[in-house]
Amino acid sequence: MLDREIRERLGSLSNNIDNNYKIWLDCYHGEPYWLKNYYDIAKSQSLNLCAAISSELARLVTMELETKVDDENIDLIYQRFIRHIRKFTEYGLALGGIVIKPYVEDYSRKLIDIDIVPANKFIILGFTSFGDINHIVFIDRIKKKDKKDKDIYFTRLEEHDISDKYVISNTAYMSNNAQTLGDKVNLNLIDEWADMADEMIVESDRPLFSYFKNPQANNLDLDSNEGISCFARAISLIQDADEQYQRIMWEYEGSELAIDADITALKNTDTLPVGKERLFRNLGLDMGSGNKDFYNVFSPAIRDSSLFNGLNGIIRKIEFICGLAYGTLSDVELTAKTATEINTSQQRSYSTVKDIQNELARCLEDFVDILKYWYKELAIPYAEDCQVSFDFDDSLVVDSETEQKIRLQEVAAGILKPEAYLKWRYGVTDDELGEIQANISENREDVAEEE
Repeated sequence: MLDREIRERLGSLSNNIDNNYKIWLDCYHGEPYWLKNYYDIAKSQSLNLCAAISSELARLVTMELETKVDDENIDLIYQRFIRHIRKFTEYGLALGGIVIKPYVEDYSRKLIDIDIVPANKFIILGFTSFGDINHIVFIDRIKKKDKKDKDIYFTRLEEHDISDKYVISNTAYMSNNAQTLGDKVNLNLIDEWADMADEMIVESDRPLFSYFKNPQANNLDLDSNEGISCFARAISLIQDADEQYQRIMWEYEGSELAIDADITALKNTDTLPVGKERLFRNLGLDMGSGNKDFYNVFSPAIRDSSLFNGLNGIIRKIEFICGLAYGTLSDVELTAKTATEINTSQQRSYSTVKDIQNELARCLEDFVDILKYWYKELAIPYAEDCQVSFDFDDSLVVDSETEQKIRLQEVAAGILKPEAYLKWRYGVTDDELGEIQANISENREDVAEEE
C-alpha cells in the first residue's frame, strides 16, 4: 500500500513486482504466507529454504573473493565494505537487488559513509535504454511518539532524477498510520533531517549509487530491468516442500507411542498427563469387559521413508530451478550419482555463480567510481587512473581435477603451450615462470649426471 501511494505521488505507474518484495522478505525471514494462512504459525516449522538458497549462493560467489583498489586512500574505505560483502550479496539475492550508496557524512572532517539499501527500501521509477537506473526514490522512515504516547511515522523520500540533469530532492511526510505517507511536512521538523536540502543539482554524469541485482531475467515483468529474488521462480515448489515437511512432522506426532488403557486402570483426573505419564491415554473406554485386554498399545508404523523421498524430490526440483547443483540442499545419499548428471549439475551451479560474480564485479566497479567522485569533491588525493581488481576462486564450484586433466591432454596434443599450463596451474607471473622452468632444467641435468 505504501509503495503504491509513493508511486502515485510521484506520478508513476504501479509495478508488477512491488507486492512480491513483501513475499520474498517474509519467505527470507522464514514466515511465508502459506504457513501464516493455513497452519498454526506458532507450531509450524518452515524449512527456511529461501534463506538457505540465498545464503548458499552468496557463499559460493564470495567464498574466496580477493579484491582491492590500486590506490591506498580509496582501498581503505573499499576494504571496510568488502569485509561484509557476503552478507550484502545474500540480501541482494534474496530480495532481487540492493543499492550501495556512498555519501559524505561530514564535509568539514571529510568523512564518507556508506548506506546499504535493500530492495524494500527503494522504488525504481525509470531506466535508460541501456538498462541503467535514471530515476529512483529511497525511503527513509522514523517512528516517534507524540505527547499522548501514540506512534507517529515520519517518512523521507529521497528522489534521484537523472533524466536531463542530476537532481536530488528530499520531501518529508507525517502519518499516524504505518501503511500511509500522510501529510507533507518540513524537513526541519525532524532533527535527523534538519540539515538536508529540499533540492540540489549534482554535477555528475553517472548515478551516485551502485545497483547490485540478481542477474536472472525478470520473468514477472518483462518490461522492467529490476532484479527478482534468486528463489522467485521456485516459490510454489518451496511451498510444496514446506507443506510436505508439515506432513512429516504430523506423521511423527500422530504416530507417537501411546497405551490406551481401561478407565479402571487409570487415575480419575481432569488434567492431561505430562512427562512419561503421557504414554497412557484414558479414552473413556471399558476395555476389560469380556475377554478383552485392559490396555492396547498404539504404535503404528511410520511412513517416514516414503515421505522423505517425496520431500527430497521436491527439493531437487527447487535446486534445478534456482541453478544449484543436486545435493546442495537435497539429501546427497538419495541423489542420483551418474557421471553425466553430476557433471551437468555442477556446470549449472558454476554458470549461476559465474553470472552473479560478473554482476557483483560490475557493481563494485561502479562503487569505486562513486568513491572517486566524492574524493574529488572533498579534495582528497587519489590516483584518477586507479583500477579495482578481482580474483574469484572457483575451486569449490569447478571440478578442478577434471579441468587439469583436460589441460594436460591439450598440452600433450600440442593445443596448449606448457608455459600457459604452468601459469594457470600455479598462478605465477612471467618472471616466476622463468624461475620454475630454470629449476626444472637444473633438476633434469642433475638426474642425467647421476645416470
